Amino acid sequence: MELPAVNLKVIILVHWLLTAWGCLEFSNSYAWANFTILALGVWAVAQRDSIDAISMFLSGLVATILLDIIYIGIFYPRGNLTDTNRFGAGMAILSLLLKPFSCGLVYHMYRERGGEFLLHAGFLGPSQQRSAYQTIDSPEAPADLYASPEGKGYTPQGY
Repeated sequence: MELPAVNLKVIILVHWLLTAWGCLEFSNSYAWANFTILALGVWAVAQRDSIDAISMFLSGLVATILLDIIYIGIFYPRGNLTDTNRFGAGMAILSLLLKPFSCGLVYHMYRERGGEFLLHAGFLGPSQQRSAYQTIDSPEAPADLYASPEGKGYTPQGY
């Protein structure tokens, strides 16, 4: 499945707008966390070839998903809600719901810039790491690094 080509500026603009509206209801740490991550997004826009900028923005988006869940869960008003409070809370929740999709798009941009998936679990597929270095014109087959010592022509010496 091919992800749509979305400009990073659009992702930042949408999340900035939703965060600004979410600050009508939630403030302080909600605003600090989200606007700091959006500043990292602006850095990723300014540094088009930087893997560090886009990876920090991606990791920040992932972190704010957890932080937003905690913050909205703790500080969501239970009592009488005015229309402004309801709108602000709704925009914060909408921003939270859009963040996983945004993370997928930003991860795609991260891969386009040359980033690699550093954490590898065996169930995700074959590893990208190769065995020992070999030159291109080497006529011999690659050595099996996991073969037993007897299979490599080594015979154990008895004492």
